[in-house]
Amino acid sequence: MEVKQPYVLAAIVISFIVIVIIFLTSSNKDETRPIDDRPDVPRAVKGWPQDDLELGQVSGVSVNSALQPVIFHRADRVFDQYTFNATSHFQHISRGPITQSTVLTLDPKTGKVLGRWGDNFFYMPHGITIDRHDNLWITDVAMHQGFKFKPGELEPTLVFGEKFQPGPDENHLCMPTSFAIASTGEIFLADGYCNSRVLKYNALGQLLKIIPSKDEFLPLQIPHGITLLESLDRICIADRENMRVVCPRAGLYNFEGKKDPALIIQKPDMGKVYDVAAKGNLIYAVNGPTASFINIEGLTINPETEEIIDRWSPPEGFGLPHAIAVCPNGSSLYVAEIHPNKIWKFELVAPN
Repeated sequence: MEVKQPYVLAAIVISFIVIVIIFLTSSNKDETRPIDDRPDVPRAVKGWPQDDLELGQVSGVSVNSALQPVIFHRADRVFDQYTFNATSHFQHISRGPITQSTVLTLDPKTGKVLGRWGDNFFYMPHGITIDRHDNLWITDVAMHQGFKFKPGELEPTLVFGEKFQPGPDENHLCMPTSFAIASTGEIFLADGYCNSRVLKYNALGQLLKIIPSKDEFLPLQIPHGITLLESLDRICIADRENMRVVCPRAGLYNFEGKKDPALIIQKPDMGKVYDVAAKGNLIYAVNGPTASFINIEGLTINPETEEIIDRWSPPEGFGLPHAIAVCPNGSSLYVAEIHPNKIWKFELVAPN
């Protein structure tokens, strides 16, 4: 039977298209991650800040709605291994509050100081978080307290814990480290060095939940930093001494009742994770000194796959990064160090 020429040509064309599709599909399987799905890469901004800010240990950083970084530093106070000693802790308190300004607002382009406050109030600064309404949420480990400050106000409008009175019950804190604030107004507070727990409050400061719960096996050891992935209903915790990031359910209003197990990101070379910050459904984190064979670096984490998908640092390297924050528009991030006393700016750029 004679085959007509148009059918032959059509068969050849279809076969060619199928071969191309198979080739492209197999090529994509060789890629570890599609390029459009790769995370933005932090790139250190040279010469930022332009001036020496004469900082103490920079323990916290966050970014306001004007994209200005706000840092929390300790001026002439030093938090080190001796701070846990009762005598040393008492000496910090007996010296009275830090007389210098501890909260500085910086120009995002130059790093120049635009505003300063926080003198004669704090004893040992630790964490600072700015919510979507520009409220400042601050922790002080010597005072054993956490505070909410409304924009422009110098007195707190909400106080957590009892001043200079550590404790493990619902009304006391013990060296709290960090806040995370949900868009629903719910408050998460890492009650870090002694109690090793995360407390969840409503917007009025009434306790709703303690993480981990009594029937939940999720031992924490110094929850040092926290961040929210609201679309996943996860509160992600820098579980420092366990050298991991854990993301249990946050229990936000639209996810209430879900009992999925915590996501756990833990790798042999991860090191002690000091802080975490969210961008979309990814986490940017920093670790600190752990062992000679573990690099001090930034980590980009996909919590859903429980994988580290990128590692990064400035050309000069990190010393002891303590806190990290991502800009609200996702264009840059900042890393605060306590040795050397420094604030870094990184642009978040698309991967090559």
